[in-house]
Amino acid sequence: MVGSLIQRLRMPDRATYLGKGRANELAALAREHDVDLVIFDDELAPAQQRNLEDLLEARVIDRTALILDIFAQHARTREGQLQVELAQLDYRLPRLTGRGRAMSRLGGGSRGATGGTGGAIGVRGPGETKLEIDRRRIRARIAELKRELEAVRQQRGVLRRQRGAQAIPVVAVVGYTNAGKSTLFNTLTSAGVIAENKLFATLDPTTRHITLPTHQEVLLTDTVGFIQKLPTSLVAAFRATLEEVVEADILLEVVDVTHENAIEQSATVNEVLAELGAAEKPRVTALNKIDLLADPSAVDTSLYPNAVPVSALTGQGTKDLLTRVGEVLASRMVPVRVLVPFDRGDLVEAFHRRGHVARERQEERGTLLEGGLPTQLVGVFAPYRTPARRVSHRPSSAAGASDDQREGREEHAAAGAE
Repeated sequence: MVGSLIQRLRMPDRATYLGKGRANELAALAREHDVDLVIFDDELAPAQQRNLEDLLEARVIDRTALILDIFAQHARTREGQLQVELAQLDYRLPRLTGRGRAMSRLGGGSRGATGGTGGAIGVRGPGETKLEIDRRRIRARIAELKRELEAVRQQRGVLRRQRGAQAIPVVAVVGYTNAGKSTLFNTLTSAGVIAENKLFATLDPTTRHITLPTHQEVLLTDTVGFIQKLPTSLVAAFRATLEEVVEADILLEVVDVTHENAIEQSATVNEVLAELGAAEKPRVTALNKIDLLADPSAVDTSLYPNAVPVSALTGQGTKDLLTRVGEVLASRMVPVRVLVPFDRGDLVEAFHRRGHVARERQEERGTLLEGGLPTQLVGVFAPYRTPARRVSHRPSSAAGASDDQREGREEHAAAGAE
């Protein structure tokens, strides 16, 4: 980068985005440094882009084109490539235009009475014909890509329904791009996904199975990073991927606490989540990169929901993070108390793997479990539910008995009454 230029305007100029004087200043700067590319940190209208290229005599791209170019470099899977291509074609279609004689709109038609070479009224020149052919091809390709991505979306829907039937909670990792999401994902799952110090290193969602410290099983999904002024075309093209965020049970937001704009980046994540309709989902926040801080204990966790300081690189704090995830998941479960017969050990295992066990005790008739279960599994355990312990106010001959003994007798009496 050889230079930059900023202008304060109430609103962008319709023709050249910058004011006329500043646009000429930029043209002089471009000639002085023999510039071949000028990037605008905003979205340009097609006419603005064309006018600027004529004025600057250099290639001009805007923020959206730059992001799409980065996405194109990082798309590795078939789904990622389809999504990037769709976004690129949606972006390029209104900007399709001709340059030079080969795409001239004046080349066809008959000579006029004055011997001029302009095209006759109603007769399209070869350039305009080529433009329309290109537009038609792009529209056809866009329609084809949308069909393919809809098939991908339906396939993802089937997989999500299968996961839902197994009552395995899904935790989606979200956050600003380059906050360390993939590094944290690798640390928690040993998945080996690409994690680099660059923007949008991850485009395709990756899901792995992990077990929390409470022995509960969850599915962790790594997703594409967010950024300020995320182009709407990208949100639309990556709908199949972003639905993983929408359908998740809770969100694990990763925040780079070493970044000077950490709070603003988290606000951007909230804006994108709101656009997706997922802003109100339960959330746990991983305040990442504490290994780069002089005093990690000084991290302020009060600014973020359910925040836990961690280092994705060293693994510091990750156990506490998973414990917090388990606590948030447990708070959303249906509270139950069940007495499972000894011959149904599979149900005891399922309670541990799919639910949250707060208390467990062996009784004469089976295993007493107290805790929470996902809504999908409540019906499975319905035949074994037992009411909560009721305190008796009557004088008892067992006044000297222990609390556990009294509780056990009351549970057996309640079970017999049922």
